[in-house]
Amino acid sequence: MRIYPLRPSRRLLAAVCIAVLAAGCASSRHAPRPRAGDAPQLDVRRFAQIDAAVDDAIDAHKLPGAVFHLEHGDAVYEQAYGHLTYAPDAADVTTSTVFDAASLTKVLATAPSVLILAEQGRIGLDDKLVKYFPECGNGGKETITIRQLLTHSSGLPAGLPKEPAWTGRAAAHKLACALAVTHAPGTHFRYSDVNYILLGQIVEQVTGTPLDDYAQAHVFAPLRMQNTGYLPLRRADAGTIAPTQVGQDGGKGAHGDLAPGELLRGVVHDPTVRRMGGVAGSAGVFTTVGDVARYARMVLAGGVLDGVRILSPHSVTLLTTVQSPPGLAQRGLGMDIDSPYAKRPRGSVYPVGSYGHTGFTGCVLWIDPHSKSFYVLLSNRVYPDDKSNVLDLYSRLGTLAAQAAGAGRS
Repeated sequence: MRIYPLRPSRRLLAAVCIAVLAAGCASSRHAPRPRAGDAPQLDVRRFAQIDAAVDDAIDAHKLPGAVFHLEHGDAVYEQAYGHLTYAPDAADVTTSTVFDAASLTKVLATAPSVLILAEQGRIGLDDKLVKYFPECGNGGKETITIRQLLTHSSGLPAGLPKEPAWTGRAAAHKLACALAVTHAPGTHFRYSDVNYILLGQIVEQVTGTPLDDYAQAHVFAPLRMQNTGYLPLRRADAGTIAPTQVGQDGGKGAHGDLAPGELLRGVVHDPTVRRMGGVAGSAGVFTTVGDVARYARMVLAGGVLDGVRILSPHSVTLLTTVQSPPGLAQRGLGMDIDSPYAKRPRGSVYPVGSYGHTGFTGCVLWIDPHSKSFYVLLSNRVYPDDKSNVLDLYSRLGTLAAQAAGAGRS
């Protein structure tokens, strides 16, 4: 079941619903249909609080718009908020709006691609990086394994150097192979885009296929994620895509390579991936809330959706349960479980053991296998100048989603 409240009266309707719930408001557009037995449901009383959390962030100009999806069994609450930009005539965000998913790419594309190849015996999770790239055998990288790349325990720096100026995948690979570890592999947690850039390149090396084509053929197309992929302007009208960064006059910094006034719309926000041509294991995927929900359903179902198997049950276990070295931040082979980055999107109710990932552009996927619920937030909080902070919104939504789904109940 899918719930689509009417946007203009959402807050009023929710307030009325809460006030008269006992008197029969279950028939309102905010309420799940009655269902028999113990089938999963959602607590209608949380919907207005979810709406208010996102609306408050929009009113504070922390983000121009967003989409939210909460699912518990067949009960679904999905809503679009705000506009594509802050301009007075900006188009509304809809549930079909395409967003730059940023680092959700790591779990939507790269990790599943690696795990599929591991199932086929074409990649060994404990293989060393130098098996695939002997040219990376320097600077303490000789013992780095695929597993350590996936769990961010390789000891590699967080990102590639920005200077001197460079472009292209070959240049990115050369820079990655020139890096030295800062800690012995397997002894230190550091979230690193370099890890997943190398993993994407390993997928390409093993298959002889560009990462975007491989993920499309083996993950997105079989899952019928019809609006998901790299380089979205090849298949989508720019008007359906939420814009991100705008180049600032005299602006320097992480995204200072944008010309003043230049608008990123359908071009990846991440500057490293932009220099690589838009395709990398660390970022570059664009998607819709409905497509991310399909991916989450597949994971919760043990790797299969609508009769199509994407991952084996064992691969899903590796993706979603602790695989990091003892004593380090808890990560699966892709999903975050209990690292410093997990606390906000998990909220205060979902337990450790739930898992997910975030994206720099303002995106969250968080899944709880215990309550069999999940939520998705997609936004363009980096519009226009990459200065807003939505971490508090993550915390509020994570907590409210768990409360609505009845997570944590004994």
